[in-house]
Amino acid sequence: MKILLATLAWLAVATSAWSQAYPNRAVKVVVPWPPGQATDIAARVVAERLQAALGQPFVVENRPGAGGSLGSDVVVKSAPDGYTLLAASSGPISIMPNLQGTPYSPLKDLAPVSLICMTPFALVAHPSFPAKDAKEFIAELKANPGKYTFASSGTGATAHLFAELFLSMAGVQARHVPYKGSAPALTDVMGGQASLMFDTMLSAMPQVKNGKLKAIAVTSAARSPAAPDVPTVAESGLPGYEAIAWNGLLAPAGTPAEVVNKLNAELKKALDAPDVKDRFSAQGFGAAWNTREAFAKFIQAELDKWAKVVKVSGATLD
Repeated sequence: MKILLATLAWLAVATSAWSQAYPNRAVKVVVPWPPGQATDIAARVVAERLQAALGQPFVVENRPGAGGSLGSDVVVKSAPDGYTLLAASSGPISIMPNLQGTPYSPLKDLAPVSLICMTPFALVAHPSFPAKDAKEFIAELKANPGKYTFASSGTGATAHLFAELFLSMAGVQARHVPYKGSAPALTDVMGGQASLMFDTMLSAMPQVKNGKLKAIAVTSAARSPAAPDVPTVAESGLPGYEAIAWNGLLAPAGTPAEVVNKLNAELKKALDAPDVKDRFSAQGFGAAWNTREAFAKFIQAELDKWAKVVKVSGATLD
């Protein structure tokens, strides 16, 4: 018994000392999307702050592919030592697992650290589309079942499921046209080849401001500071609708709690900083720190929400 207690005491001291030394070399932050995308931008902001606070490089590595699942799986299979982290987003963590057998289970194979930011999407259409708000939009789709198409950045992507939630709640139809990324999808909406799209504020609003798109509504419960004149879906025709994209930081399951706690604490400092909030706000993001426990509950709630949308809509991978 004395040997066991001594061993446990030694392990506690060793673990504490090891975590205090963390990090003592470069940390890799995997972004499962291409450079310039919303997750990439958010990851680079927090990586910069973590590097300054912890004194070691936090290097962002883009590993796009398979709707974000490829990069996520890279982190899942990495050593659980805090030196490989995942800048996660809604799609590969809370949506894709409901559509296919992803090679990982989000809450079993990953350790939530904290949310980073949240952002609504904008429902946009070609400027000639005959509707100015969600009520008129729904009426147009009801009057013309099957006439319109909605573009997305890919089957199972956040944009796809945001649209499916809208269609199922409104009781209307539109044909899904998946693209290989947001940019080509948005280009076809601007060109009139596709009728509508749910897309990030970061991508959509510049095209709205230059007159190439019409913003019908935003998907959050409250209006976005990035587009205060654009009504929400809920207030302008579909009460109860809310769909928010999010980004967060996760580590491989089994990463020492002390390391996860240290990262969580430093993220709070970073996300509380006024200049970080301003940088996020300029992109249409809202800084959103939470505890690791609250983040785990949030992910579970998101998984449950999108599982219902998948079931009701019948959405599948093509």
